[in-house]
Amino acid sequence: DLVRIEKAGLGYGGRSRGHAVLRDISLTIGIDERVGLIGETGSGKSTLARSLLGLTTVFSGSVRVDGTDLASLRGRTLRAFRRSGVVQYVYQDPLRSLDPDVEVSASIAEGLLIRAELSTDEVRQAVDDAIRLVGLDPSLRKRFPGELSGGQRQRIVLARALVLSPQLLILDEPVSALDASSRVQILDLLRLVADERRMSQLFISHDLGSVAGVTDRLIVLYRGEIVEQ
Repeated sequence: DLVRIEKAGLGYGGRSRGHAVLRDISLTIGIDERVGLIGETGSGKSTLARSLLGLTTVFSGSVRVDGTDLASLRGRTLRAFRRSGVVQYVYQDPLRSLDPDVEVSASIAEGLLIRAELSTDEVRQAVDDAIRLVGLDPSLRKRFPGELSGGQRQRIVLARALVLSPQLLILDEPVSALDASSRVQILDLLRLVADERRMSQLFISHDLGSVAGVTDRLIVLYRGEIVEQ
């Protein structure tokens, strides 16, 4: 399994005085598996997703991603895990998750530049390849987010995540802000990318119908607990 969470209590704050939002959570996500995470507002969906990025406190149990126990990471090792790009998070609103004053090419390149593993030319090529991967023309690289349509912005946000070749892509209501035509295109694109790269995907939604047709398995959260799979 790529992700294995076992009897975990997850939340925020220090281990002695923090607050657990999720209790006794156990789940797995296999390699190349697409899982839907369903729950009403406040059920703990975002907390569970953030735990896979090492952004929450593990009060009990364990959270492992690609064999790494996230509860054991501190400081430099935690930063190294985040910079590795093993897990990437795509937020619900692409306009709010892109800096309006930064060209889309710079937004896509940011994670690669933080890694500092590639030359300038290699970064540029990787950015253009990512833009093509999501079905856009690299000529858009100098545009600003406000100059793009909603569907184009969502594709740019996906390109920013995919350029780091993640093993797990977390998608928070990825098509809720799009019209029907754009929704179908983005969901088809996500399936294509998952198949080509053997990438696992976690879809977060409050609406069962929006993810039931695009996932292999559904997990239902209610008041901090998994009540159905």
